[in-house]
Amino acid sequence: MLLLEQEIDLPARTDGRGLLEHFRRGAADLLPDGLVPVRFVVTASDTSGYHCEVGALSGLTEAGRPVPSSVFDFSRRPVENTDQFTVVLLVPTGIGAEIGGHAGDAAPVARVLAAGCDTLITHPNVVNASDINEIPENALYVEGSVICRLLMGTAGLERVRSNRVFVVIDAHKDELFVNAAVNSVNAARASYGLRCPRVIQLDPPVKLRARYTSSGAAAGRVEEFDGLCAVLDDYRGQYDAVALSSVIDVPHEYHMEYFRSEGKMINPWGGVEAMLTHAISSLYNVPSAHAPMLESREIANMDPGVVDPRMAAEAVSTTFLQCTLKGLQRSPRIVTSRDAMRQPSVVTAEEVSCLVIPDGCVGLPTLACLEQGIPVIAVRENRNVMRNDLTALPWAPDQLHIVDNYWEAAGVIAAMKAGIAPESVRRPIRRAAVVKKTVPSEAATSMTPVVR
Repeated sequence: MLLLEQEIDLPARTDGRGLLEHFRRGAADLLPDGLVPVRFVVTASDTSGYHCEVGALSGLTEAGRPVPSSVFDFSRRPVENTDQFTVVLLVPTGIGAEIGGHAGDAAPVARVLAAGCDTLITHPNVVNASDINEIPENALYVEGSVICRLLMGTAGLERVRSNRVFVVIDAHKDELFVNAAVNSVNAARASYGLRCPRVIQLDPPVKLRARYTSSGAAAGRVEEFDGLCAVLDDYRGQYDAVALSSVIDVPHEYHMEYFRSEGKMINPWGGVEAMLTHAISSLYNVPSAHAPMLESREIANMDPGVVDPRMAAEAVSTTFLQCTLKGLQRSPRIVTSRDAMRQPSVVTAEEVSCLVIPDGCVGLPTLACLEQGIPVIAVRENRNVMRNDLTALPWAPDQLHIVDNYWEAAGVIAAMKAGIAPESVRRPIRRAAVVKKTVPSEAATSMTPVVR
């Protein structure tokens, strides 16, 4: 089996409506036979159409594996549950986000927004910072494709006390890096009580190759995927979450260029990691996260100097694994049974109060919120390579809020939670619109003959 990135162009919808079905049909028509989408994003759009990038899995049928549910499956929420205020915070991986595009540098944003809501739902790219994971206490840490399914109405999240975290690492040619990964696991077991049933050293390892797409976003290709799936099959039922650590093939010079770029170079590793974890979570319905393993001692011994603070967590780590173990320890259980999703302990799309994204991002979460009637807050300051005008989508009145920064986003969340119109705390305040409506008089109505 193979994971790869495909690019497709679809025509524009004249009214902008029915976009989920439009993208579903377009992907079915334009992707080669046998490719199953696991990740979908619109990287650029205008009046002529949509340029889309699709992470897809091939070889499922040949491997005798069932095809997972389509990423475009959608179930409309019948109501909004207002007992709690739940915020979803997304910073998509690999798009060069100014905030959250490097090493857990959106974690302060997560903590600020979490302080203003009952529950924050976010994903590894926001809070994973190599050996650091400062996820808020009231946050749920789930992989990006699971958030897609949550908002699409096809999955729910159930809180857990702890997970059995299954760890799969590369059979590295240098024992130093294997030992470092195992020591990271044992440190987690000893310091915060991680439950790890076993560590599997995979040989031959899964091969991740990082590359950039035409949009400039990070993506790539995953080979030798069958071996990883065989291990997960063998131990199925013995784990609740999967942590992966493997070498990612990038050009040698990227390691130093990335640190010297002062944040201008898009992190090349994250995109292909997201493709892998999307596939694992889709096939096995368990939370998953990936940490890159260094290729050699030469790279490990590079001295990048004092780096941009957003990259500093990577500059001081050897394994990058600790953040994934910490996040997966209490990552919620993925619930797909319709009966189970009705239980009050399960968080579903009905509980989601709003989505916070960088401006310009159009993927399944944005499209799902558009259809579900979930408010979306887009942050201009979090610049990235996506080229979409969110205002061109057919939002309901007051459904889209475009703000300058995350301070302002926190204010909009506070206003929404308080049940007041966000614009009421700004000045000038517009006068109420008055529409004159002429209706038939009572006398005229009574004289109208009734036809039977």
